[in-house]
Amino acid sequence: MSDLTDRQYEILEFIRRCVSENGFPPSRDEIAEAFGFSSVTAAKNHLLALERKGAIQLVEGNRRNIRLLTEADLALTHQFQLPLIGTIAAGTPVAAAENIDSWLGIDPDLFHPRADFLHRVAGHSMKEAAIFDGDIVAIHAQEDADNGQIIAAVLPHPKTGEQAITLKRYSRRGSKVTLRSENSAPSYAPIEIDLSCFDAESQAQPPFQIAGIFAGLLRIPK
Repeated sequence: MSDLTDRQYEILEFIRRCVSENGFPPSRDEIAEAFGFSSVTAAKNHLLALERKGAIQLVEGNRRNIRLLTEADLALTHQFQLPLIGTIAAGTPVAAAENIDSWLGIDPDLFHPRADFLHRVAGHSMKEAAIFDGDIVAIHAQEDADNGQIIAAVLPHPKTGEQAITLKRYSRRGSKVTLRSENSAPSYAPIEIDLSCFDAESQAQPPFQIAGIFAGLLRIPK
């Protein structure tokens, strides 16, 4: 639970203490009172955030509807699910909770190699590899790749500057990396990156990272 905010961690500890001392979790009113929230809505929003991050489960139809999740619960919950990831929060691992848009009920072993996360394709840069706008691609997480593989590269978005995942055909010779689109239109020029300025002793961060390799795709009929 390292991705919890300080307040979320405090609320989670309060819930655990109530369960330990009383045998049941606190109500939202009790959480709002304990933390000085001006409304129950604030307590509800914190609980929803804790549920999204996998710390608790909210059960319908019960005033004290909080269920603490064990590590076994978490493993079972996500056993046949994959996170759908879009933009990347700066400095965080790709699959950190703040980067996950949603979880989809898909068995990771349907793909080869085994998928670790999903990414929705935006644009037409890979259409000649039969990867189209709106497709959901499965990615096997790893930090390197062989020449010719399609990779999920983390690059700054050309308009917003936010780190985002993009699919590209990867090749490297020495310190020179080339990321190519699978679209022969002139507007899809290769991205050339010289990593010689980003050695282990350099304080500068490389302009891209490999998040993983392409493992398959899903196409949802429109």
